[in-house]
Amino acid sequence: MSGLPLPDFYRPEHAGQWSYDPDQPQLFEAAQGYRARHGIRPSASDARRVHLLLIDVQKDFCFPRGSLYVGGRSGSGAVEDSARMAEFIYRNLGALTEITATLDSHLAFQIFSPAFWVDADGKPLASHQVLTTSDLDRGLARPNPNLAGWLANGDLQWLTAQARHYCQELERVGKYSLYLWPPHCILGSDGHALVGVIHEARMFHAYVRDMQSSVELKGSNPLTENYSALRPEVLTRHDGGTLDQRNGRLMEKLLGADVLIVAGQAASHCVKSTLDDLLDEILARDPSLARKLYLLTDCMSSVAVPDGSGGFVADFTPQTEAALQRFASAGMNLVKSTDPLDQWPGLTP
Repeated sequence: MSGLPLPDFYRPEHAGQWSYDPDQPQLFEAAQGYRARHGIRPSASDARRVHLLLIDVQKDFCFPRGSLYVGGRSGSGAVEDSARMAEFIYRNLGALTEITATLDSHLAFQIFSPAFWVDADGKPLASHQVLTTSDLDRGLARPNPNLAGWLANGDLQWLTAQARHYCQELERVGKYSLYLWPPHCILGSDGHALVGVIHEARMFHAYVRDMQSSVELKGSNPLTENYSALRPEVLTRHDGGTLDQRNGRLMEKLLGADVLIVAGQAASHCVKSTLDDLLDEILARDPSLARKLYLLTDCMSSVAVPDGSGGFVADFTPQTEAALQRFASAGMNLVKSTDPLDQWPGLTP
């Protein structure tokens, strides 16, 4: 593999350590020497602006002890992905102009949380089940009435109507049904943080290239999911009002790059949804823009929840595979992090 050497402090085994926390002052000091030794120029001097988008590379997704570990079918998916992501950043420090990391950011009660719902007997629902409009109409599930006080100014009827509208909108679009996830990436929790080895790599990049380390938070609106970094799943309220809005600023930033590289978790959900929204915007503007996107397929894994008996409670791998083929057919490039950039389709030194 060509490219820059891995820095002396890097250890691939840190990708599997929940508690790993890089020494940031030492990173800054190491970056000064590394930049001088390898003649790396500041990002501001780049003639070709290459933007790396890291989607939700957070502890709750990337470690087996996380509340929503993305192990893929192999069981080691996100851990291995993190090591490859970090090494990709180090070997291509001189070519990567900017890195943006998105952070899934949640609260205790959100519409995809089991705690948001109760069954016909008033008991909380369980994780890893799908709710449909039909389920609500048959009384199998309803919003926890204790939440109406702060979510709907005490108006339980409004909250119930909004919940039904939400499920109906998801079904109308056909991208996802409402899936109940266990609590994950809760703001203020350890699981919300970036994986240590990824935080280390992006900070080292920032210090070597004199480029700000950008972060985008998403997902804290309690009444909508926000898989995509670019927009919530549902933007409207049942009464005709606005529930949330798109992140147009980030869209412009990403499509303004000469090259956009995408990696992260999970391939079946937040990565897929972000790419869906990018593709919709590209097709509306200029379909040829899809050729500037490069998807690091060895730096993302699908949600696959083991059942403890050798199978899976849920396995979204087929959805990922179909989506990647659709993105490739639209002109996006499927690449490996271990391949030199100058061998990627359409890229020259």
